Amino acid sequence: MQIRVSPNNVQCSAEEWQARIDLAAAHRLAFIQGFSEGIFNHLTLTVPGRSDHYYQIPFGMHWSEVTASSFMEVGLDDGKVRQGSGDVERSCYCIHAPIHKALPHATAVFHTHMPHASALTRLEDPRIKEIGQTEVGLMDAIAYDDDYSGPAFDPAEGERLAKIIGNKTVLFMANHGITTLGTSVADAYDRLYYLERAAQVQIYAMWTGQRLKQLPADVVEKTRGQLGGAQFYNGPSPAQRHFDALKRLLDRTEPDYKN
Repeated sequence: MQIRVSPNNVQCSAEEWQARIDLAAAHRLAFIQGFSEGIFNHLTLTVPGRSDHYYQIPFGMHWSEVTASSFMEVGLDDGKVRQGSGDVERSCYCIHAPIHKALPHATAVFHTHMPHASALTRLEDPRIKEIGQTEVGLMDAIAYDDDYSGPAFDPAEGERLAKIIGNKTVLFMANHGITTLGTSVADAYDRLYYLERAAQVQIYAMWTGQRLKQLPADVVEKTRGQLGGAQFYNGPSPAQRHFDALKRLLDRTEPDYKN
């Protein structure tokens, strides 16, 4: 069933409209929580039920003004606008489209230069350390690209990054920023949030000048198996519950994101 949504005459299914609402929420929240950088960086999502289109905001739109009807549908193969209007930011297409195409778990691809995680990418050793619960929960998810070669203006760069990511869901991009992947907006945003928190705490700990306290191997293994406590609950995943809570915050303060 098709629905028509004002003000941009967006035609889509109810499932597609909900995906747009969620992606708009992610943009607003990323701005509020300090993850965005001007009009750059990119949060994209494949169009539900399609393997050839993804959602992207027009180049020049600030994340604080994104709404559900803002998104263009862009062709994964050619970078052309299929629905909506605006310019396709080149590096977004060249990074995101190849990752969406190559990796089945890359429904959502979120690339940011958020400050604490990006600060780590500037270090000779950018690795997240096994020094706390949040960090341990991320360790197995992270791939590291140690070779920055300049801005991504060719899809070959996205193809290279997809190979490095493999079956991981977080990418540290040397001298650049980070990318998180998810099977939903909630998954990718939850990883974005906790990655920045882990990086922030690690940097604060490093600032003390004291030696970092590594967790014992047996505690690390136990924590990996139990983190999140999903086994204790029925229904939505912890990531979905987190994102739903954040959307309720927006509903109180910026409900126009749903427009």
